Amino acid sequence: MGKKLLLGGGLIGAAFAARRCASHCGGFDFEQMLERMPKNSPPKWMFRNINAIRENTERILELLEHEPDAAEKAHRAA
Repeated sequence: MGKKLLLGGGLIGAAFAARRCASHCGGFDFEQMLERMPKNSPPKWMFRNINAIRENTERILELLEHEPDAAEKAHRAA
């Protein structure tokens, strides 16, 4: 019982400290931090590739929305 109470108090204290720290660090801008990195920096490269993957996925989904379903094509051919 004592260990659970101690653990619960520790978790509440950690949550309070995290909330207080977050309120003081409100000016953190991830995109600005990436812009300051060198062009060949791995985090910057990875962030740019994630954006490219999202754009490609959106284009693929748009193309699929405009095409009839493959199962529907097979049903028509039969």
